[in-house]
Order: sequence, then C-alpha cells, then structure tokens
Amino acid sequence: MTGSAALAGILGAGAGLGVVLIIAGLRRTSTPPGPRPRRVLYRFRQQATAPRVAGTLIAAAAVAATTRWPAGTVLAGLAAWFLPRVLGPDREHAQTLERIEAIAAWTEMLRDTIAAAAGLEQAILATQPIAPGPVREQVTMLTARIHQGQRLPAALRAFAADMADPAADLVVAALLLAAEQQARDLALLLSSLADSARQHAVMRMRVAAGRARVRTAARIIIAATMLLVIGLLAWSSAFLQPYNTALGQLVLTAVGGCFAVAFWWLHKISVLGSEPRILTNLGGLPAAGQEARP
Repeated sequence: MTGSAALAGILGAGAGLGVVLIIAGLRRTSTPPGPRPRRVLYRFRQQATAPRVAGTLIAAAAVAATTRWPAGTVLAGLAAWFLPRVLGPDREHAQTLERIEAIAAWTEMLRDTIAAAAGLEQAILATQPIAPGPVREQVTMLTARIHQGQRLPAALRAFAADMADPAADLVVAALLLAAEQQARDLALLLSSLADSARQHAVMRMRVAAGRARVRTAARIIIAATMLLVIGLLAWSSAFLQPYNTALGQLVLTAVGGCFAVAFWWLHKISVLGSEPRILTNLGGLPAAGQEARP
C-alpha cells in the first residue's frame, strides 16, 4: 500500500509539472526580456515544447511504474529533458552563426542606405522591412522606439541590450558614435564591421569543426551509458534489488548525480560557449553631454 501511494504521488506530481510546463510553453512571449532572471525564464519557455514535455513525462512514468523508485523517476525525467539536446545537433551554434550573418547583412544594408545620402535614422527605418530574419524582431523594436519619439542614442542602447551579442555591440558602438559625435566615413566603418562579423563566423565554424570529434566521442559515451542502464532495468532486475531500500535510493541519487555532472562536463567541453560581450549595460548609459543620475 505504501509503495502504491508513493507511486501515485510521484505520478501526480509529474502530471502537475507537465501541466505547468505546457502552460508555460503556450504562454511564450515574442519580446526577449532584459534582466537575467527573465532571460532564463524566457529560454525555459522556449524549450518547453510539447514533445519535450511529453517525452519527459512518459520516461518518468515508465520508470516509476517499472521500478517504483522515487530517485529513479526523477533521474529518468531529467535524462529525458536534457539528453536529447546533448545527443542532438548543436542548434545554439547554428543559431549563433545565423545571427552573426544577419548582423553583417543588416550592417551592409545600413551602409548602402547611408551611402545613398540618407540620414542614420532614416536608414534604420528603411531597413526594417527587409532586415534578415534572425534580427528582424530586434530591428522592428528599434524602429518602433524611433517612431514613438525616443532619441536615437537611447533606442540604439536598448537595441544592443535586446541583441546581447558581441558583433551587435560593435555595430551599435559605431552607430552611437555617428549619432552622438557625428562620426565621419560611417559607411566605410560599417563595411569593415560587416567584413569582421563574417570573418568571425568563419572562425567559429573552423573551431566547431575541430571540436566535432570531441562531440562525437561524448555522444558515444553518453549513449552507451544510457543503453547499459536501460538494459539493466529491462533484463537484470535482480541485480538492482539493493536499490529498493531507502539507503539504496540515496546511493542511486548520489550515483545519478555523479553521472549527470559527468555528462554535463562532456557536453560543455564538446560545444562552443557563449562569448563575452564587448559592451555591457548600454541601456543604462547616459547620452553624450548628459550626466548620469544618481
């Protein structure tokens, strides 16, 4: 009776968590938030897709029904949530490359528009309908701020905060210089920045190609370990009898935690991390000639 009640409680909690995740996924917002806690919540909502939530619940329920292990149920849910991303393609790297290419393309659009004797503010407004997909939302927000009457330097700083990308920081720095200090040869500077962004993307592709072997090895290690665990659960239940006790559950939690840390470390050394931004807190900087308020 106690085991059945514990199993029912675990499954009920898992079902409640699934409902929360599904609601969070359906309530995704299109505006990328600024502060770090909201960015984490935004990324969580983006990742809480229906297939991912369903796979997590199915894996947790299957392990709970088969073993009646609370620790095993939690570990199975965590594995079903994180391992597809670890074993799958590096989508973040692909998105980073697409964003860098989009920043370079948008920079060239600004250069060409400015070269046609248009002012900086008019050039930004003109590029909004044809901005590349990965940056179109941020460019649209930038133009909306300009239409609302916000000064161009403040709008550019908010744009840099929305992009949160080192390549975009360089472009925004050049645009701020032109907007506040009347910089000369802005078209030539934007052309150089676009070329630099594309060279940066090529460099990241070369580094990623060099890490492909490490990533493949990490996938093989993780996949082989998970197949071994599934095989033990399916065909060697007698070997796992010691885990039926409370002490066994504590040991299983410790062992699962060690494997989780090892898998996370393998994943970290096999993928490219995010680069530090060149300019930070642009949204809070005062415009040129103004003093910061206390």
